[in-house]
Amino acid sequence: MEKNFIYMKKEKMSHVLVTGGAGYLGSVLVPMLLMANHDVTVIDNFRYGQSSLMGCCHHRKLSILNQDIRLNSEYHDWVKVADVIIPLAAMVGAPVCDKNRAEAFSVNTNAIEDLCRVTRPDQTILYPMSNSGYGTGGEAECTEESPLLPISVYGKSKVLAEKAVLAHPRGVSFRFATLFGCSPRMRLDLLVNDFVHRAVRDRSIILFEPNFRRNFLHVRDAASAFLFAINHQDQMAGQVYNVGLSSANLTKSQLCEYISQHVKGFTWHIGDGKDPDQRNYVVSNAKIEALGWKPRYTLNDGIRELLKGYAMPLENNYRNA
Repeated sequence: MEKNFIYMKKEKMSHVLVTGGAGYLGSVLVPMLLMANHDVTVIDNFRYGQSSLMGCCHHRKLSILNQDIRLNSEYHDWVKVADVIIPLAAMVGAPVCDKNRAEAFSVNTNAIEDLCRVTRPDQTILYPMSNSGYGTGGEAECTEESPLLPISVYGKSKVLAEKAVLAHPRGVSFRFATLFGCSPRMRLDLLVNDFVHRAVRDRSIILFEPNFRRNFLHVRDAASAFLFAINHQDQMAGQVYNVGLSSANLTKSQLCEYISQHVKGFTWHIGDGKDPDQRNYVVSNAKIEALGWKPRYTLNDGIRELLKGYAMPLENNYRNA
């Protein structure tokens, strides 16, 4: 049985609206919601031409709409009938947001503010924030009370959106660690996924800022956090939660050491340049763990999984750029 299904026991089923449900995280989350017997409506503009939900189309409880949430007034009608809204639709990642600054704020901030305005007080919003909002937190452990100091357009747009969500009486914000692992809508531009891919393809990598730290989390564990929150809505409403793998607050060099245990001949070298991504932080996930949520997948689990995935041809656009 899939490890994450421990969080899927629920007396009352919900109608869950997932925007951006055909993305990297959504393509893992939607099947889990369906298996938990929730009614699921997905709204996605299929920006990258993906067909990652094709295997779910036999489910009678699934509806899929090909729409841009900013351009279609029908979106508000779907919001009205949902019990839980999970707004995954976003411009995700620093590079794509830097290239499309206006669109990033339109999708990541303005659309969320609009959602919060039309959502009733009795509906729950589960928001996928990023702990990239901590920016350059350094060696000090970041808790949910730590200041948010985003350094990218992506981080700034998400921080503004989180404020709107937390102003809603049933808003919950998950400050997710950097995700890794295989998904039907794969991404190679996430740090672990990228490093493992380079290890397989090139057997070497050049590191900039090798001592910068990041927290990591398997994409299936991120999806399980939403299932957990649906089952604990009243308890979690109005709160912020860091969500990551506490054993994986790692430097880039330490990540390479993990990968070298799985990829024979993999080496890494320290470069003299500066990494455009200056994020550097250690994150505490104690708050959500105290409620009973725990990650099920280790970093080694993810690396082994990625190695299987990279044995297959990668022909599609697997980078958000």
